[in-house]
Amino acid sequence: MTVSLDLVDVDSLLTEEEVAIRATARRFADERLRPSLPEWFESASIPARDLAKELGALGLLGMHLTGYGCAGLGPVAYGLACLEIEAADSGMRSLVSVQGSLAMYALWKYGSEEQKTEWLPRMAAGEAIGCFGLTEPDFGSNPGGMRTNARRDGDDWILNGSKMWITNGSVADVAVVWARTDEGVRGFAVPTDTPGFSAPEITRKLSLRASVTSELIFDDVRLPSSALLPQARGLSGPLGCLNEARFGIVFGAMGAARDCLETAVTYAAQRQVFDKPLSAYQLTQAKLADMAVELNKGILLAVHLGRLKEKGTLRPEQVSVGKLNNVREAIAIARECRTILAANGISGEYPVMRHANNLESVLTYEGTSEVHQLVIGQALTGESAFR
Repeated sequence: MTVSLDLVDVDSLLTEEEVAIRATARRFADERLRPSLPEWFESASIPARDLAKELGALGLLGMHLTGYGCAGLGPVAYGLACLEIEAADSGMRSLVSVQGSLAMYALWKYGSEEQKTEWLPRMAAGEAIGCFGLTEPDFGSNPGGMRTNARRDGDDWILNGSKMWITNGSVADVAVVWARTDEGVRGFAVPTDTPGFSAPEITRKLSLRASVTSELIFDDVRLPSSALLPQARGLSGPLGCLNEARFGIVFGAMGAARDCLETAVTYAAQRQVFDKPLSAYQLTQAKLADMAVELNKGILLAVHLGRLKEKGTLRPEQVSVGKLNNVREAIAIARECRTILAANGISGEYPVMRHANNLESVLTYEGTSEVHQLVIGQALTGESAFR
């Protein structure tokens, strides 16, 4: 059964190039990711290096950046690619967005020419993987409290501390690490083969199992002065990177929601209950209608924010509106779809519970719902309620 959930003709808002990029990402998701995702989720392991090279060959890594082997595509094209990859799995989209919107963007925006030349072409090709070290065991929503520190020792820097919940950490070739210094918060490009660096993988996860999540540990890691990101001072650097990644989530979450709803519509048409299809009952149609409305509203919001980003007028609180709304609605859709599938909804034969589990992480990473509510609240009132 072919399911079309586009009730408002979103395609009429897209360019031919954007539609083509979306189709490329969708084919990759359908042909390369979906057949293996139940196994990857079950085993909590993925062929990260192989996937990175395949994504790089398609131009999907750092695709919204210019130069250094990056595709230089627009924000909406990038967002649509995130949507299609997350329609397969949020962990897969995390690999793409951490690589492109956190690690690569940090180097592209704040790095030296030497750092850009050394890392970006290889990262765009998927030949090198990056991670982004900001969150710490005791400091998530409050990155200003970080304890990881870097001190000068002659011309070198000595890095000590730890980071937590770092996507791609155990498979990364370079870690963009944010640390407290006498000059304030600064960023460093840390090759992961540097003595004193380790990245033990976090196991026993119940969410984002088809993704590599790690702790980063720095034990007197000696870095040359060239490791410092020269253009980033203070928290504005890492927070700017997070805003880039959140933009991808605004689209990506709608991909997970769409996959759940497509599954539920197809299942309801095939499932016979009291001698007629489940989809023929008013209560079921009411659920499907409400979810489809929220899905279409979320996609329209994402495209609108993308157009603002194209014009250079997108503000942080607008990204917060998108992240708060779309992830909140996506997880509600996943949970409602589970009820339509009933007991089958918890089976790995269907993607719904996997999406719901993943979205529990998406709901709180790169800004919890509460943080985004406060960002929006500050924009409305002019008052900061963070402290």
